[in-house]
Amino acid sequence: MSTKNIQFLRMTHLRGPNIWTYRPVIEALIDIGELEDFPSNLLPGFNDRLKAWLPQMIEHRCTPGVRGGFFQRLDTGTWAGHILEHVSLELQTRAGMPMGFGKAREAGPRGVYKVIIRTDHEDVGRSALEMARELILAAIHDNLFDVPGAIAKLTDMVDSLSVGPSTASIVEAAYDRRVPFIRLNAGNLVQLGHGVNQRRIWTAETDRTSAIAEGISKDKDLTKNLLAMCGVPVPEGQVVASPAAAWEAAQEIGLPVCVKPSDGNRARGVSLDLNTQADVEAAYAIALDQGSEVIVESFVRGAEHRLLVVGDRLVAASRGETASVTGDGQHSVRDLVEMQINSDPRRGSDGSLPLERVRLRDNSPEVLELARQGLNPDSVPEAGRQVLVKRTGNMTTDVTDEVHPDVAALAVLAARVVGLDIAGVDVVTPDIREPLGQQGVIVEVNAGPSLLMHLNPAEGQARSVGQAIADHLIAPNETGRIPVVGLMGDGDTTRSAKLIAWLLHLNGFYTGLACADGLYMHQRRVQTQHAMDFEQAERLLVNRSVQAAVFETDARRLLTQGLPYDRCQVGIVTRMPKAAPLEDLYPGPDEKMPSYIRTQIDLVLPHGFAVLNAEDEAVADLAQYSDGGVIFYATHESNACLSAHRSEGGRVGFWRDGQLILAEGSKEVSVLSSQRPAVSRLLKTDTLSQTDMLIAACAAWALDMGADLIRAGVKSYGQTAAV
Repeated sequence: MSTKNIQFLRMTHLRGPNIWTYRPVIEALIDIGELEDFPSNLLPGFNDRLKAWLPQMIEHRCTPGVRGGFFQRLDTGTWAGHILEHVSLELQTRAGMPMGFGKAREAGPRGVYKVIIRTDHEDVGRSALEMARELILAAIHDNLFDVPGAIAKLTDMVDSLSVGPSTASIVEAAYDRRVPFIRLNAGNLVQLGHGVNQRRIWTAETDRTSAIAEGISKDKDLTKNLLAMCGVPVPEGQVVASPAAAWEAAQEIGLPVCVKPSDGNRARGVSLDLNTQADVEAAYAIALDQGSEVIVESFVRGAEHRLLVVGDRLVAASRGETASVTGDGQHSVRDLVEMQINSDPRRGSDGSLPLERVRLRDNSPEVLELARQGLNPDSVPEAGRQVLVKRTGNMTTDVTDEVHPDVAALAVLAARVVGLDIAGVDVVTPDIREPLGQQGVIVEVNAGPSLLMHLNPAEGQARSVGQAIADHLIAPNETGRIPVVGLMGDGDTTRSAKLIAWLLHLNGFYTGLACADGLYMHQRRVQTQHAMDFEQAERLLVNRSVQAAVFETDARRLLTQGLPYDRCQVGIVTRMPKAAPLEDLYPGPDEKMPSYIRTQIDLVLPHGFAVLNAEDEAVADLAQYSDGGVIFYATHESNACLSAHRSEGGRVGFWRDGQLILAEGSKEVSVLSSQRPAVSRLLKTDTLSQTDMLIAACAAWALDMGADLIRAGVKSYGQTAAV
């Protein structure tokens, strides 16, 4: 009996930047056992079965760097860990979460590998790895495997766990601008930026969307009244409380009329072009079923349009069309709707697609529309007969470039009157290219508008509405970031971190600190146990009061969690950790540690600085990975690395005859003396060491703090104890 197997020893979700990539990954530690002796070209029939089950993997370029590269590797022989990586990524892609990054590396012991795959959600990544294992083993042992079923299951997970497409478009636009983001719940609440500079979105609503404005937009009668008061053309209408009152209002307004709920959305419960008492009274019941009140208003002939307003400008516009079917003399209207309308792949029922499925439910506007044509859902229309099924809610065609400037200005005014910073303004007019005049009206102003019709129109150009919203929240010349300082060493960084936080505090920043001594907010300790874990440390970036943040971390948390911030203004490495305490993580020899610890320096922003210990050769060598500047520090100015850097005009820090010196090229400044009573007290009581002061001074210099503030900060440290 074959014992060929793949065993998961551990799965680790690295939520932040890590030793593999800037983005979240799942790192699976696996043991392939006997398969170490059986690369793919030695497994009879395996390659053919795998290619037949997942033919799309021909697009995986792999090491050869060409289309079909991975299949070439299969044919020449590759191992189960590498195959697991590619199959997992392919399953995610097929499920609607395309992820291009993956790696497979030997962990050390024979047959033990680390398999790393990018994923946007931990549960999806774990499931993809587990499904990939089962698929590979089935292919090895020539067993059946339900590939479509596995992909369908994973697709359901992606649909239910991922942010919606509207939210995703905003997040992706922010990410392209290097604006950081944090998902705040299991839904669509996302934070753009950090700390005091953050903004929040919830689909297409923002933290600028007031509750009052949203409440007004939900009350369609109030909205119309406010718009009319400001000179915006709106249809005449009345709120009614009974079917009889609806017909009375219709006669007073003048036929034909529209009947709709006062607080509905997505055109649900809306009936148009009503001319008879029976139709109006039937439409009243339909509208009441979708809302708390019913409005009767004059029906304006023309096409419906959705205009998207962001801030003070129109950014996109779509035109709607009616939905009809053509009879064939054989199928019922219900069947024809499924065959001719709902078969459109852009229609769905979960809100993730631009068009909704048409449902012929009792007491619906669609059934009323059929009744007005002498039909019902089970009627079989004769061949060639056109049957109108749905008049509203089918925004299909982009018309952004056709909108008349006067119409665009009215849409912006309407959003401003209601008070919405992002609004979907519904306009009915025969020709959007002309001013509204007497022929067009604004019928609704909606909060939280769907973006899908603009991102994926049936006809016309897709619009970058996510980018427009991201730019509206965080100006294009801003990033939403706050100063972030990250420290990593070998258990020697806590005092330096606390002193840096104190200096930032004195510089006027509301400063957060996550370190081995706890979590601090504005020099007040709010958590007494260590706060270096990802979830605890990330609280600093979510806190809307924090203006600067200092993070202490270590090699273990880097390898098991990732860093809690995406980039930093100052990245500090004090000593190169040893591999021995990390043996359970299979780090390899000490020589491998710099390839991990470089992550701290990889994250330094172009306008930031890496602060590195020139006396540790492995640490000093990390300077090559900084996108920003480099500040070397050492106990003595004679250090060769420090001297060479200074001779090239670089920044350095050192001690000389009891004086802490910061120098840039030939320029230098004496920051403080170890002989001063306040400084001497700190050194004698072991509150701080000279190295702690040197590291903090270099970090403060990188943050544009002057020598006077650094001197005053060190001298005053500990006098107002943080609790």
